[in-house]
This record gives sequence, structure tokens and C-alpha cells, in this order.
Amino acid sequence: MSKNKKTGVILAALVLIIAAAVVIWLTVGNKSGDSPAATETSGGATASKDGDTKSLEQTFYIYDTVVNIKVFGNTVEQKNMDDIQAMLERMDIEFSRTKTNGELYAVNQAAGKEAVAVSDETLDIVKLSLKYAEEMDGLYDPTIGPLVDLWAIGEGGERVPDQAAIDKARSLVNYKDVIVDDAAKTVKLAREGMVLDMGGIGKGYAADRIADYLKEQGLNSAMINLGGSSIIALGNKPNGSPWNIGLQDPDQSRGTQLGTIKITDEVIDASGVYERYFMQDGVRYHHILDPRTGFPSQNGLKSITIMSPNATDADALSTGVFLMGLEDGMKYLEALPEKVEAFFITDDNKIYATSELKKRLNLTDSTYQFAD
Repeated sequence: MSKNKKTGVILAALVLIIAAAVVIWLTVGNKSGDSPAATETSGGATASKDGDTKSLEQTFYIYDTVVNIKVFGNTVEQKNMDDIQAMLERMDIEFSRTKTNGELYAVNQAAGKEAVAVSDETLDIVKLSLKYAEEMDGLYDPTIGPLVDLWAIGEGGERVPDQAAIDKARSLVNYKDVIVDDAAKTVKLAREGMVLDMGGIGKGYAADRIADYLKEQGLNSAMINLGGSSIIALGNKPNGSPWNIGLQDPDQSRGTQLGTIKITDEVIDASGVYERYFMQDGVRYHHILDPRTGFPSQNGLKSITIMSPNATDADALSTGVFLMGLEDGMKYLEALPEKVEAFFITDDNKIYATSELKKRLNLTDSTYQFAD
């Protein structure tokens, strides 16, 4: 791919991400009427008032996505935004498979050779990723990196790899070959060529850490939005009402939302074929890769949206359950001991929702209908 074409793809992706974020922020914004003019702090956050409650809002470009943080509370200050930015930047480096100064990069470089000492944070996310992999029988697999690198969807890899290359990459995917030593705080990949990739839970993990930090600071009303795909609504709005969230239309070319839902202390995490993809011979090849086949999943689903108390759980589930497909995915979610809700959108624009969630969804786009 030429440099200009690759730049165009990246810019187009950014426009779509920002558009999704705008839809959400318009939906959850203040609709009670005129509010005092917002002012920008010296650190870059926008300060405003919601009734008698102060708020700070700031946008960052981290994790290769647009991150919006809006925090309400009369004690919130620019230092809180600076702390959050520092946390995000640290995790972005630590958990990246491509940043050469990151811990995950070092683990991948030492694959098949030696164990690598890592921070408590990196050890934690790796252990969590292995737990999810075991629980979902490898459908979510943090060692998917060789396939991610091979397909390079959204990174200039706009072609279907040959079968031999896919088979070779797929042979390196096996979460059981990750060796964690808690006492030594090390991670080792058993075979050379293996690649850990935290893309399946990285945003959710980061969102949870931000929420934990805000609660520790006594700030219990906030909207944490990592690119529109991982969203935490912390507490309620300052007036005590729940947050009203716009739900992403999986056909982004429409530039609309399909509906809204009200939430309190809840996470929304979405995965779909619309996020990163390319077309070849009339087939859409998207970024949700199935470790069983080495190919992007083709199971009749456009998207899945998970709602959970925990963003890391929701992030992992949105990938693994998507790969399970509609019937098996619904059964899996309903059997979980914790409260997790979800809705699936199929290629024919039908919505299949867990029983409690169906009651809460407010559809606003007639393109989509609940399945019978």
C-alpha cells in the first residue's frame, strides 16, 4: 500500500471514531437548557458547570483512539486529568506489542528463549487474559498476535494472506503456552514466534483503572469513553438521573445511532465488523479473528454489545462471545454467574437481546428490529 493510501485509511478511521464519540457525547450531554460558558484550564481540560456541580472534560489520543473523560464534582481539578493521562500513556506503552520500549514487546521478543520480568500491572493484565482464555476455551486468546500481525487489518494489510501463512501463524496461537511466574513476576512464551496481544482487553482494563482512580479520589460521577467501544458510566449524573447513552449503528456509513439506553455504574463494550476491515472479492474481512480458523469470523453477526459491571470482563466477552455466534453466545452469557447483559445484531439487522436488556433498549432507527 502506498504511503498516501495508508494515510488516507488511518484518517478515515479516525473520522469514524470521532463521529462515534460525538454521537455518544451529544446523547449524554446536558439537555436541560443553556449552561454557563465553558472555560479551558491551563492543562487543556474544559471546565464547566452542571447546575451547582463543577465538571472537567478532556480529550486525549491514546491507545490509537480518541479518549474522552468527563468528571463531575466540585473537587475535580486538572491534576486528576493529568494523572489519568499519565496512567493511559504508561499502560499504552506497557501493553503494546509494537512499542519497542514496552514490557509486552520485550516478552514477545524473548519468545522461546527466556522469561521477562514485568511490572505488577502487566502481570495482572496477562493473568486476566489467560483466565478469560481458559473460561472461553480459547475463543478469546491473548496469543492471537501472529495472526493479527499477518492480517495487519487497519495497518496496511489490505489483502487475504495465503493459506500456508495463515496455518503457520495459527500454529503459534495457544494461550496454554504462556508461562507466568507470580513469585518472580515474569512472563515467558514457550515457543519462538509467539506474540502476546492485549488488544482484546486493553481498553477495558484501562477504563477500569481510571474508574478505580476516580473513586479513590472521591469522584463518583464520570463518563469514561475509550473510542466509543469501551464506555464506563460512573455513578449517576450530578442531578441524580442515569446516563443516557447512544448505541452505535454497526453500519457506520449511515452516521447514526440505532437507539439509546439509560445506565448507572455500568459498562458498555461493543465489538463489530464495522470497526476495522477491508473488502476483497465482495467479502468483508474484519479485525475479529477466529483462532480456530485463522480467518475473520463469518457467522452472520454484525456486532455484539456487552453490558457489565466490569470493563475488562466486557472487553474480553465482546470478542469471545462474538466468535461463539448468536446461539452459543447467548447460552454462554445466560449461564454466567455474574450479571452480564448483551444484544447481538445479525446481518439482516435483527436484534437479539438478553431478556432484561431488551426491556431497557430504546430503538430509534427503524432499520433495526427486535427478533421474534
